[in-house]
Amino acid sequence: MTDFDPSGTSPVAPKSSSGPVSRLRNYFLTGLVVAGPVAVTAWIIWWFVTWVDNLVRPIIPAPYLPETYLPITIPGFGLVIALFSLTLLGFLTANLVGSRLVGLGESLLNHMPIVRPIYRTTKQIFQTLFSGSESSFRHVGLVEFPAPGMWSLVFLTQPPTASIAKHLPPSDHVSAFLPCTPNPTTGFFFYVPRREVIDLDITVEQAMSLLISAGIIQPGGEDPQGKLAAMAQTARTAQAARQAMPSPAKSV
Repeated sequence: MTDFDPSGTSPVAPKSSSGPVSRLRNYFLTGLVVAGPVAVTAWIIWWFVTWVDNLVRPIIPAPYLPETYLPITIPGFGLVIALFSLTLLGFLTANLVGSRLVGLGESLLNHMPIVRPIYRTTKQIFQTLFSGSESSFRHVGLVEFPAPGMWSLVFLTQPPTASIAKHLPPSDHVSAFLPCTPNPTTGFFFYVPRREVIDLDITVEQAMSLLISAGIIQPGGEDPQGKLAAMAQTARTAQAARQAMPSPAKSV
């Protein structure tokens, strides 16, 4: 309830409560903010380790499992075996004999009508995600979408290949992926003219945090509001420059 001063002309803000209940609530919220992210991170790591263990342990013969000789189950043993096996597979593939075997296996998969498109698509995705190329998701930009005056974050990848570029309007295009919020694994992929994209000086991780939190976590480090204002000013400047450009004459 709002108190009023004796003159009855202006309200007086109620005094903030500083009793023991309020202090306990603040302590609880502070502890929740500190422990919450740690608990969620630990749970995700534990879930991943358990998931890998459940996949790998049934493949390992019982005499090689630590619990055969110990009274307890050692978590993460399956993960260690998986990491060792993948590293050994990469080492063998890098050799001449291993590369020939991999080529033979890929040739066999490429001749299977149903398996071939699934394998090729999956291989391209893994090569793009885990390659050190600068053309994978390394740049973040803004595009005017879904309506004039509304701006969306996009991740820029490679330019279109020649077979696709010849069907696009004569302009410099880039591949853009527009993720959805709060699940950035889904979204829209399209080719957009390079001049329509506004480059942002934020990292992919910052953009992901912005998308997943639906704008709650803003990029910018110590000055998030300043970074957000700079992004908005950049978008407004680009929009004004676009409106000032003369419209092309219509062909008769």
